[in-house]
Amino acid sequence: MTSISIAEYKKLYGNSRKNVTKSNRKRRSTKIESVGESELVIQLKALKIEFEQEFKFHPKRKWRADFHLVEKMILVEVEGGIWSGGRHTRGKGYLGDMEKYNAATVMGYQVLRFSTEQVTSGLAIQQIEGVIKG
Repeated sequence: MTSISIAEYKKLYGNSRKNVTKSNRKRRSTKIESVGESELVIQLKALKIEFEQEFKFHPKRKWRADFHLVEKMILVEVEGGIWSGGRHTRGKGYLGDMEKYNAATVMGYQVLRFSTEQVTSGLAIQQIEGVIKG
């Protein structure tokens, strides 16, 4: 059996760790629509409520809301990973969400937050309708 050094291996096959890191960065920048978001799209369309997805609401920050109800100052967020220890429930993510939602409120938006379960049960769309009809 012939052995080669790490340097020789990297020269032959490249640094696979770098390639993995680059592909992960690319993947992170593309947001995948969640089950809750997909369901809310169907519900909003059924009720003919106009909306925009991935709405950039802040002029300086890269913050986006999952949904913006057109001609209303209402942002809707579907929070994922609540029970699985997702980003929204860990310290840094939770603090970031507070900053984002408070900034939206200061700018005059109402922010409605729902879990995937609240969307799929119909509770979210009922509350959205109630706010719109107000």
